[in-house]
Amino acid sequence: MKPRPIFARTFFSLIACLALASQACAISLIEWPTFPTPSGGTPLPSGATATPAPRAQVTFTVQLPEPLLPGESLDLSVVDEVTGLAYNAVPYTMNQVDAVTFTKQLEIPDQAVIRYRYVRKGGNTIVNEDTNGDQIIRYRLFYVSGPTQITDTVSSWADRAVNTVSGSVSGTVLNADTGAPIPDMLVTAGGVHFFTNSAGQFKINNLRAGAHNLVAYAMDGTFTTFQQGATVAANSDTPVQIRVKPAPLVNVTFIVSVPSGTVGPNVPIRLAGNLLQLGNTFSDLRGGFSVVADRMPTLSPTGDGRYSVTVPLPVGADVQYKYTMGDGFWNAEFTSEGKYVTRRILVPAQNVTIEDAVQTWQAGPKAPIVFDVTVPGNTSPTDKIYIQFNLLLGWSLPIPMLQQAQNRWVYKLYGPLNITGSFTYRYCRNAQCDSADDAQTVGPNAHGRNITPALTPQDIIENVGAWAWPLNVGSASLVATNIPSRGSGFMAGVEYQSYYDPQTPAFNDLALQNIQSLGANWVIYTPSWTYKRTAPVVFTQQPGKDPFWVDTLAAVSQARTRNLNIALFPQPRFETNYTDFWKNAPRDPNWWVDWFEHYRAFAIHFADLGTQSGAQAIVLGGDWILPALPNGLLADGSPSGVPADAETRWKNLIAEVRQHFRGNVLFALPYNSTDFALPVNILRDTDGVYLLWFAKLSAQASPNKADLIAEAGNLLDQNIAPWQPQVGKPFIIGLSYPSSTYSATGCIPDGSGACRDWTALNRPNADLSTVSLDLQQQVDIYDAVLNAMNTRSWVSGFISRGYFEPVELQDKSASVHGKPARDLLWYWFPRLLGNIK
Repeated sequence: MKPRPIFARTFFSLIACLALASQACAISLIEWPTFPTPSGGTPLPSGATATPAPRAQVTFTVQLPEPLLPGESLDLSVVDEVTGLAYNAVPYTMNQVDAVTFTKQLEIPDQAVIRYRYVRKGGNTIVNEDTNGDQIIRYRLFYVSGPTQITDTVSSWADRAVNTVSGSVSGTVLNADTGAPIPDMLVTAGGVHFFTNSAGQFKINNLRAGAHNLVAYAMDGTFTTFQQGATVAANSDTPVQIRVKPAPLVNVTFIVSVPSGTVGPNVPIRLAGNLLQLGNTFSDLRGGFSVVADRMPTLSPTGDGRYSVTVPLPVGADVQYKYTMGDGFWNAEFTSEGKYVTRRILVPAQNVTIEDAVQTWQAGPKAPIVFDVTVPGNTSPTDKIYIQFNLLLGWSLPIPMLQQAQNRWVYKLYGPLNITGSFTYRYCRNAQCDSADDAQTVGPNAHGRNITPALTPQDIIENVGAWAWPLNVGSASLVATNIPSRGSGFMAGVEYQSYYDPQTPAFNDLALQNIQSLGANWVIYTPSWTYKRTAPVVFTQQPGKDPFWVDTLAAVSQARTRNLNIALFPQPRFETNYTDFWKNAPRDPNWWVDWFEHYRAFAIHFADLGTQSGAQAIVLGGDWILPALPNGLLADGSPSGVPADAETRWKNLIAEVRQHFRGNVLFALPYNSTDFALPVNILRDTDGVYLLWFAKLSAQASPNKADLIAEAGNLLDQNIAPWQPQVGKPFIIGLSYPSSTYSATGCIPDGSGACRDWTALNRPNADLSTVSLDLQQQVDIYDAVLNAMNTRSWVSGFISRGYFEPVELQDKSASVHGKPARDLLWYWFPRLLGNIK
């Protein structure tokens, strides 16, 4: 049987549906009439025109893996990604044809792209479909293009063991006009989602043999939607080449009037929608939501009581949207009957103005609640305060509050307030709830502050007494040092922590401003892919956890605007950690072929991204890479089984990367042990060696600074310097020491005699009680390595690793953002670069 948590998720979805029954869990403005059209069907709003959108008759036929049990029925569930997949699904009960075949006819707006999935119902239980690989199906896609018949195949159910054989669909997505590959296209079949890489490639695994609907969809609508049926054979792959045409952009101006007296001065009204540029992340985020307030366009007052925004949108795009003072769920618009609103337009071939009116922000009789909070005086003046609500499915996404005065923030909550008797909430800084919380409500399991909606308005006036990891410690003590200039070619900068959530890009420019103020000339971004499976290898982008192509393009553009050099250092994400990944992998010859091919696609993807973005360098390798290098070893010292031709594979890969990227190619290797050997022949093909330094500097939990300086110099001279002339390339040091006790030992104790990796202290990981906060130890380590490097001119760069982009925290992590160690960088970087004599 499958794991219980999957079944639990379906049960919680049922709870949500029951709780929202009064708010159209089965009746919604996205509900379509069945065929033939019944009287009283609620049409989908069509925006610019009063003429009803033309509808097409669509027949859905689905094959199940096995017959339903007595008393069970099958629903086609149309989901609403703008509101949240868990909150506004519209079920249509299907008609049985035979034991495993069901059908349903619906009338759906023509040219719409709908999101749906199949659910099995029995009594009080709802069970979602999933894949043969036990992946939850978020939704299937269907593009309506006139009267259509669609045939689907359900692979498996979330509460049952897989009993069907699988096949796959693979291919490329190309621009029909130019033949160029298209990255970040969403390709889906059987409800399995895959996002194309820079070569336009995709592979959809774990499809039950049978008929599937294959759809390629541009998340921003800038390419036409492709759709065709695909027959998948058991234990085989179905190849497909997809060509889609680019869609031109037109300006769509949205103008909305709102209920009188509901929107105060400076209160932002946002446009939430189903496209990437309207806040959709195409991912399962906290609380069952997908759209993020910080990624939405904001409307401006027009002077006549209305609000407007002009958004370039692709011609022909099916845009589903709503107006909100929060996200797609909280403080979004409702009908006067308390139903969710999801509007729709089909973008025309010319500029257009859409005029709408919000009927109400409330659902039901419960009155609005004003949250008025004063935060501590040591809150950074650049911080934004967010409020987060905890409903049926856990903590939802944080929503920005409105600043009323220094350290005073306000948020007025209108709805939905009729969905539960009470709920909880909390405050955090820069959307980093779980990391930068109110000290009384820290972490994902915090209960929060209680609130019960009432029929009369409530004003909640309160204080945050202290923040988690507050900025209590001031600047580091600086000692005047003679620092010879290394010139502008020296790399002086920071490497971002390999962490992403869709709200972090909102804080990138402020982080870059802080980095620039250090006198740095480089920033190293760490975009990622995720290992979803070890064998066979599934290594690709996971929305919500890995940044989109456009996210990295925007981040690089912001850094270039600030005259910073940019390196892309792509990172893998693992289910647990890289030690377990290597240990549990089969590592037989066939597996290694698969692994190298996936790493090659990963490296080429980011090389192409580096070229398009204008980055100056790309970094291969990483802390985790040693088992894949010649004579590779696992963490326990045993051979990894890497192929004998590993050196040739790496040299060929570096040569191929250079065909895609004309900037510098660096190779990163961990330096955490005196048992240190370099793959010289591989490194000679690169432009530099990036040493990821977390080596032992002391055996003491709280070491002496003089001893640190001596040992840093000893390691440079005895361990590292002998390799530099052999490689004949620049050596750059990347320092990754946490601000905790035991940091200088190069071992974060786990309490059982073993060591944790330095990244275990990164946010938003749970805190480790085995070490204590020690900001001064981090300062002393930085001071020691900088002074040791100062007299060794062969060192060509110094990078501070683990920089936590979204917020300043004086926590135990390696990030220097907001810590005294940054003052050392502020002193050293401009002098090393010759900008201060």
